Amino acid sequence: MEIGIDSFAALLPNLATGRRAPPAERMAELLAEIETADGAGLDVFGIGEHHREEYLDSAPAVILAAAAARTTRIRLTSAVTVLGAADPVRVFQEFATLDLISGGRAEMVVGRGSSTEAFPLFGHDMRDYDALFAEKLDLLLRLRDETHVSWRGRFRPPLAGQGVFPRPHQPKLPVWLGVGGTPESFVRAGMLGLPLMVAIIGGGFHHFRPLVDLYREAGRRAGYAGDVLRVGVHAFGFVAYTDREARDLFYPGWEYTFRKVGGERGWPPPTRAQFDAACAPDGAYLIGDPDTVLRRIRAMDDALGGVARLTFQMTSAMLEPVAMRRSIEMLGKQVRTRLRDNRA
Repeated sequence: MEIGIDSFAALLPNLATGRRAPPAERMAELLAEIETADGAGLDVFGIGEHHREEYLDSAPAVILAAAAARTTRIRLTSAVTVLGAADPVRVFQEFATLDLISGGRAEMVVGRGSSTEAFPLFGHDMRDYDALFAEKLDLLLRLRDETHVSWRGRFRPPLAGQGVFPRPHQPKLPVWLGVGGTPESFVRAGMLGLPLMVAIIGGGFHHFRPLVDLYREAGRRAGYAGDVLRVGVHAFGFVAYTDREARDLFYPGWEYTFRKVGGERGWPPPTRAQFDAACAPDGAYLIGDPDTVLRRIRAMDDALGGVARLTFQMTSAMLEPVAMRRSIEMLGKQVRTRLRDNRA
């Protein structure tokens, strides 16, 4: 199993003073986190995409390119690219360029996006939400496989065999399909033979097993072998010396984020009891000391019938930069190492 981290480059305020760190300072901390992850032996680092005041990740390929110049081995991916609001030609060019800069370490996770602010920003109608994604995913996969593409769709001017450059360093740029809880999205990933990245932010891992089974069955029916149908999980996670310390460090940023986003979406206010329940053995948060996190990873792997990649969403702890870098080191040098040693 590959182990990595996803970041949304959050710019949260200090909850005691209300002060936000200068954006340049926060960006420098983020790049230091990616360097730390590379040095700790983690497999992948992902940058999300949002177009909101409290995030700095509206241009993930740019951040990843800066990280590529400061790292040597870690794979660099979006998490996720909001493809329905983007131009697939430009997205492909950006990540092909990232692949050249990184020496073949670039990937993409593409999805419809749970944050929808990009659609009106770039002039798209939310009534076309799914149709935009389906059409643009088709074009992106064509661009990945062919240099000169002839293509026509509803939402973008046609292509008549123009070459799309540069081409990436890797023969086939990896593209994962990011999904939430919509069965049709799981089936689509299977029918296309794409690796699946499941965002799990609540409930229990076992609740997602029927959806993962839908993905695997759709892939088999479409003629794809089992080793092609890789399953990844994106989940909240954090490692500290003790379970209590991990929860206490993670909770303030988590509570702030869920209160702000939940208020916009009509959710009830989050509570510490709700958070602690999600950190319990049957919850979906991988937060605790190394032993606790290892147990939770193994339980998740069993619940979903085998997971190829797990990425920890650690952004909520960015208010504690020293603890954040320490957690990244513990995740790589203790959790990942012990996970690999036990399976050797």
